[in-house]
Amino acid sequence: MIPPLVPDAFDPASAAFVADPYPTYGLLRKLGPVAWSPRTGQYVVSRAADVDAVLRDRRFGRSYLQVATHAEMGRPEDAPHLAPFWDVVRDGMLDTEPPDHTRLRRLVAKAFTPRRVEGMRASIDATARQLVDDLVDAGSDGSVVDLKPVVAEPLPVSVIADLLGVPPADRHLLRPWSQDMCRMYELRPTPDDEVRAVQAAEEFAAYLRELAAQRRARPQDDLVTALAEVVDEGERLTEDELVGTCVLLLNAGHEATVGVTVNGIAALLAHPDQLERVRADPALVPTMVEELMRYDTPLQLFSRWALEDADVGGVPVARGSQVALLFGSANRDPERFEDPDRFDVGRSSNPHISFGAGIHYCLGAPLARLELQALFAELVRRVPRLTPAGEPRRGRGYIIRIPETLPVTVA
Repeated sequence: MIPPLVPDAFDPASAAFVADPYPTYGLLRKLGPVAWSPRTGQYVVSRAADVDAVLRDRRFGRSYLQVATHAEMGRPEDAPHLAPFWDVVRDGMLDTEPPDHTRLRRLVAKAFTPRRVEGMRASIDATARQLVDDLVDAGSDGSVVDLKPVVAEPLPVSVIADLLGVPPADRHLLRPWSQDMCRMYELRPTPDDEVRAVQAAEEFAAYLRELAAQRRARPQDDLVTALAEVVDEGERLTEDELVGTCVLLLNAGHEATVGVTVNGIAALLAHPDQLERVRADPALVPTMVEELMRYDTPLQLFSRWALEDADVGGVPVARGSQVALLFGSANRDPERFEDPDRFDVGRSSNPHISFGAGIHYCLGAPLARLELQALFAELVRRVPRLTPAGEPRRGRGYIIRIPETLPVTVA
């Protein structure tokens, strides 16, 4: 079976498509379980059931290097100048597969425990209150405030820094490192993106190695110490794996939380009736947060490699092929969600796929929910005059799709 071609409108390099990909997703879902994109060289999967199935199917992997070389999979070798970036990234869980992934996740889970996450609740609540104070103060004279740098970005930076044990004087380094490294996850990173990602990877890795050495000498109650000390069945993390794990926690946890915050506030401002609904009933905040993640997820596309000849919904996919899983489309699939284009803060059945599925399901999901619920509860309660002050400005990012600005007024 030969899959159909994606619609011409499916163009991740197009500003119009990035601004609103959802109508095109509707066209894709009607074509069948799989379509082929000559532009990106990927099999594109848009339906929720098929996206979920591929995420759980061990014939597909986030990486193929545990079973074959680049040449054996018909892929080009890594560019030598990108080695520092890939060396760091491939030592984290996201870009490994069993058996390495199984061992890494088991070790990290022994350190990154539910108890550790719950123990951060008070500090997260305090940070959320302070950031909303800052927002209210910045806009108290009626001036326009860009909500992204004032509220959305500082919260996960503070949380991840507290989690890892990064001293306050160094926390300004984290957001630029994360932004620059995540540029490499776009479909077509530019030469400038590559240079900045490599530099960020080298600097962050060097910083973490020094921090880990300090924690081995003087242990503290933080995740870097716990990761440096964790032992399970006689196994422990190597220093490279510790660095890769911490980089993953920053990039995945930080970028996603910023994205849900910015996209979510934009959605609430575009649906004032839903914003008033949750103000009238703050108990809706947890379900609202789930709806924000579903309605406009910041992670629009996640890829997998076919580790062997396989199929998606009966459509053959050859070994070595890359499959693009459209999370944004899966979260608007009418086969899974009633009236999926409707934004509903009280949506009770919400099996969104924003945290993934299968063995790579997001380990930080409980922490992300804790952050988002704390922040949105404060915003809903304390900023009754939150109003858009112009259209959000979008950049070129599609895989991680977050407006670059979100202008608002609060008084």
